[in-house]
Amino acid sequence: MSSTHFPFSAVVGQDDLRLALLLNAVSPAVGGVLVRGEKGTAKSTAVRALSALLPQVDVVPGCRFSCAPAAPDPSCPDGPHESGPGALRHARMVELPVGASEDRLVGALDIERALAEGVKAFEPGLLADAHRGILYVDEVNLLHDHLVDVLLDAAAMGASYVEREGVSVRHAARFLLVGTMNPEEGELRPQLLDRFGLTVEVAASREPAQRVEVVRRRLAYEDDPAVFATRWAGDEHEVRARVVAARALLPKVSLGDTALLQIAATCAGFEVDGMRADIVMARTATALAAWAGRTDVRKEDVRQAALLALPHRRRRNPFDAPGLDEDMLDRILDGFPDEEPEPDPEPEPEGPDDGGPGDGGPDGGPGGTPPQDGGLQDPGPSPETSETPEGGEAPAEAPESPQPSAQDAGGPEQAAVRAAEPFRTKMLSVPGLGEGAAGRRSRARTAHGRTTGAQRPRGHLTKLHLMATVHAAAPHQRARGRDGRGLVIRKDDLRQATREGREGNLVLFVVDASGSMAARRRMSAVKGAVLSLLLDAYQRRDKVGLITFRGATAELALPPTSSVDAAAARLEQLPTGGRTPLAAGLLKAHEVLRIERLRDPSRRPLLVVVTDGRATSAGTAAGGTDSTPRELAGRSARLLQAGGVASVVVDCESGPVRLGLAGVLAADLGGPAVTLDGLRADSLAGLVKNVRTAVTSDSNRRAA
Repeated sequence: MSSTHFPFSAVVGQDDLRLALLLNAVSPAVGGVLVRGEKGTAKSTAVRALSALLPQVDVVPGCRFSCAPAAPDPSCPDGPHESGPGALRHARMVELPVGASEDRLVGALDIERALAEGVKAFEPGLLADAHRGILYVDEVNLLHDHLVDVLLDAAAMGASYVEREGVSVRHAARFLLVGTMNPEEGELRPQLLDRFGLTVEVAASREPAQRVEVVRRRLAYEDDPAVFATRWAGDEHEVRARVVAARALLPKVSLGDTALLQIAATCAGFEVDGMRADIVMARTATALAAWAGRTDVRKEDVRQAALLALPHRRRRNPFDAPGLDEDMLDRILDGFPDEEPEPDPEPEPEGPDDGGPGDGGPDGGPGGTPPQDGGLQDPGPSPETSETPEGGEAPAEAPESPQPSAQDAGGPEQAAVRAAEPFRTKMLSVPGLGEGAAGRRSRARTAHGRTTGAQRPRGHLTKLHLMATVHAAAPHQRARGRDGRGLVIRKDDLRQATREGREGNLVLFVVDASGSMAARRRMSAVKGAVLSLLLDAYQRRDKVGLITFRGATAELALPPTSSVDAAAARLEQLPTGGRTPLAAGLLKAHEVLRIERLRDPSRRPLLVVVTDGRATSAGTAAGGTDSTPRELAGRSARLLQAGGVASVVVDCESGPVRLGLAGVLAADLGGPAVTLDGLRADSLAGLVKNVRTAVTSDSNRRAA
């Protein structure tokens, strides 16, 4: 198939997406776009098509860092550049793969020239390629933390600094950052989220006619990309010309005091953090005016800018859905008088700029129109309308009873209650040194982190330790007949760098949802504790899973996933009631961990059991034996311990009389028990040490 991209103007619908991309084409200072949405919604297609609409760039011939002839970078590694005519080329769109190495992103020492010629030369990375173009990251939420940190630095400073392996280089790296993501696969770190100037939500149309048109155009493109592109060449030319005209008009656009006050009041009213939102809104409103062919910024520009620039900046925690209350936005803006009567009213622009909500047609997309419903809807779970606290007010018989009672044997299902406010927890970690995916929880040997030494490579060499390699080869140079500057290197001289960093783990929650947990205040506190641990898992880049047990069975409410949001949503809907099949919950955990070990053997698990320790039902774990539920639970726990699973029991028992059953369960699991109050950061100091001590002592006991 031809490499011809799908034409931008042929994208059906997706008005917000097209507008956000075009505004960045008009004014790259807007700061890029984050496109959130389900798979198969033309996210990548639209982004790749944008590069064809960007004006050509004038570069110094032969410069690997795309310096402009009129103002070359004084610190360019290929400089200094002599004055002379430049060469025009298309703006590049550089794709950053999720699995890219840091060397590929920022560049590194040219190892081949260093070893063969003795020359210290720098090999540019993707940041250099993207300078004055587009840096596109598909599935940006899955990007490794070390790459995210590099992107943050480059986006903030407009330059890339490389200090490694004897190389010290700085070069310009100003690019349009565009990322796409599917929120179901995990959220984006807040630091990187704020770096995107605009965000849009995309979803597939529910209109049959529009879906038919999407299929028709896609099939026509796949049949013959060149012919399809020719059919849309006229529309592409019009959009490209409009982008060029808007860029030329941009410096003449006036951002009046009234518009600035509207922007400031909007950002203050929505309580966004910092001042970046105000600046991005101002740049976006100015670009909207230029795109509409005007030199004045109007209220509708400010409103549209807010809808694009603020939703992702209003999140107070990772479980808040991005969105904006449009009624509140209108109330804020209505508090200001309109700008002076519109000077020199323009004739209707060719695009759908001033016409109100319409779909924008196949050309450049809308300009200055509010987003359609599907773009920024779903401002998060609505305040508890149907889920009032009444549902949790368990009947008098569901209290904190010190012994299993009749109501524990069954009883009606209680409605789900809301979680208490989450709090900050200290880190739980898996003992030992792992080799899992990069994260922020447990110690591990990783491809990225601090270098701790060197070793002979086992298998394929992935990260050369340059100095160790040189030291290994140096004593043999005379015997090998070296007669030039370059070293004579043999395969036996190569050394692999060993590095230590942090890994992400699989945190599997096993939550007791039985009748003994159904007292409303207790279950609310339990959910708040689990939600706090989920927040911690989000920050540490873990996978999470959720198992609940009640009645006679245990249920895998959420298979292991990187989407912590999904776990929080399932937790919020969790009902309670019935007997307590503790053994069934533990056996389900054993089964899930066994399967995950086959799927991802390098990711180590951490089991968090949230219960009061009671076991009043054998459930499906009975297996035809005469063992009591308590004995079955103990046997199931010891099975997990024998598998080397690091565990923590969160003891939910409360009241003046306590049975201490959670402590017994913790001993069977070989891990510590911690109360709900002890889970808070200021009282959790010894928990990690306890986990390590418990597992280590158990390993010693088994070895003896």
